[in-house]
Amino acid sequence: MRMSLAQRVLLTWLFTLLFLIMLVLKLDEKAPWNWFLIFIPVWIFDTILLVMLIVKMAGRCKSGFDPRNGSQNIKKKAWYLVAMLLKLAFCLALCAKLQRFTTMKLAYVFIPLWALLLGGMVELGYNIFYLRRD
Repeated sequence: MRMSLAQRVLLTWLFTLLFLIMLVLKLDEKAPWNWFLIFIPVWIFDTILLVMLIVKMAGRCKSGFDPRNGSQNIKKKAWYLVAMLLKLAFCLALCAKLQRFTTMKLAYVFIPLWALLLGGMVELGYNIFYLRRD
């Protein structure tokens, strides 16, 4: 199953719009919903991305696949998987903090997000400086 770029953009836009509408309703106190319910569109979208990523990574386990062809590709997909798990950890910690399930400091809630941003900067630097030294 392959999605065109237009379908992916539309899906991203739809889930983002739904999340923002629910967030505005919660912040305006029009809807007394749980914070975990507000983030459902984000988690559905992340689940779709995780399933697609895992299916692509599992495709490397087919018989007849030459692992030398995509060694850089598997590293990139592993980074995507780690990034998605860091984002999930941040969203769960944020919802738990906002719902007052935990008394964790706000600085600890943001550690997965900071790790995600730091990893993104490292990958950007790697792609800019290391790969262009031909």
